[in-house]
Amino acid sequence: MNTEPWVQRARNYAAGFLWSRKAQKYKMVMLGRNLSDGLLAKMVIYVLLSIVAYLYLQPLLYMISTMLKTVSDLLDPSVKWIPRVVTWENLSKAYKGLQYPEALRNTALIALSCSIVQVLICSMTGYALARLAVPFKGLITALVLLTFLIPPQVIIIPLYVIFSKLGLLNTLFVFLVPAIFGQGLKGALFILIFRQFFRAQPPSLEEAAKLDGASAARLYFRIMLPLAQSACLVVFLFSFIWYWNMYYEPSMFLAKGFTPLSIRLDQLEDVLNPSLLGSKDLVSNPVNEGTKMGAAFLIILPPLVIFMFLQRWFITGIERTGIVE
Repeated sequence: MNTEPWVQRARNYAAGFLWSRKAQKYKMVMLGRNLSDGLLAKMVIYVLLSIVAYLYLQPLLYMISTMLKTVSDLLDPSVKWIPRVVTWENLSKAYKGLQYPEALRNTALIALSCSIVQVLICSMTGYALARLAVPFKGLITALVLLTFLIPPQVIIIPLYVIFSKLGLLNTLFVFLVPAIFGQGLKGALFILIFRQFFRAQPPSLEEAAKLDGASAARLYFRIMLPLAQSACLVVFLFSFIWYWNMYYEPSMFLAKGFTPLSIRLDQLEDVLNPSLLGSKDLVSNPVNEGTKMGAAFLIILPPLVIFMFLQRWFITGIERTGIVE
């Protein structure tokens, strides 16, 4: 009896079975059990993230590349990203033109003091709107939201007149006083963030504290505020960055003397070209482009360093405050 056809058939069956198992294995590796588990989906995600990262990093990379170029490289259209000769002269000129130590001190003083005050005042307001029996609570919340929707250009003239009559122009108090009353830069948004956070806390915490005889102030400072550390960090970083980068308000209230980095950057062209001071020629000098990029890099460097150290807690705080919902 010839058994060769049966042996061949068994071999073909075994080869088909093994090929099927390998095919299933490869399919599992490429596609995964879920749509986002497979290698193909991860490759697509990595490509999209790389494109988004490039879009965000491209201005920063261009800034660094430009500030390291010499004048000949700036005027040479063939030099795009990598300069032929790396120079630090632009950074040195920017440091002197901005009067960096003084301007950095002014900017840090504004950003730190106003951010700390906003964290304290906005958290107290948000707690009151979320947990206390405040009369007309809904109306007050609507008015807070309305102050966030009104553009600052609408009220800038009345504010200028008030600060001028009080003698607060060109001082820190033009930003500190509104922050004390909960109307600092983006103050309404911070109140809503704290309100959202405190509303999500269980009422049993307050009930237990009230049974022990705790007052509203003690309940806030001893229990609620320590629980809101993540929200406080988010509000502080948002407020710090916005105060650090603001330009419109300082250009109106801080025209001379106590000027932050944003105003010094705007005045840098006059410092680099004193002959054009008061001129109506608005054409930018391409030779000074490297110095301007160096000045911009010096301005954004401190917030970048701060975020590098606090990014983990910042992202965790955003998740806990419910902003991403």
